[in-house]
Amino acid sequence: MSIYDYKVKGKQGEEISLKEYEGKVLLIVNTATGCGFTPQFEGLQDLYEKYQSQGFEILDFPCNQFGNQAPGTDEEITDFCNSRYGITFPQFAKIDVNGEQEEPLFTYLKSRKKGIMGNNIKWNFTKFLVDRKGNVVERFAPTKTPESLDAAVAKLL
Repeated sequence: MSIYDYKVKGKQGEEISLKEYEGKVLLIVNTATGCGFTPQFEGLQDLYEKYQSQGFEILDFPCNQFGNQAPGTDEEITDFCNSRYGITFPQFAKIDVNGEQEEPLFTYLKSRKKGIMGNNIKWNFTKFLVDRKGNVVERFAPTKTPESLDAAVAKLL
């Protein structure tokens, strides 16, 4: 399978094929609105604005698995991100990234790039960088700021 074979749920519950993002560089992130890393939304938005016109997309998947740090509905999460950080990159429905109910896309991503906890995601704001051909080229820990990813993104563009 390829990353483009996966379908995910949009904020309105609609099915979205990742084939829509074929040929683009992707940064796929599990996020939370009440996390110590939540201010990274600002850096993510800056990165998006800098590179979106060159074929870069950030795919944001809210996740409430770590310390109940993404409570609320998909709509409430979107409202928070828009009003606080002016987010314009795609946000999807809330998901699990580990365990029995984990989103199949994240099972795939984790199988391609393991982290310090093996396949499991350690915390919110784990980031996966995908090249234009759909290859998962890098996995970044939550502590890696969006600003520190600039060169890696630019290289793939």
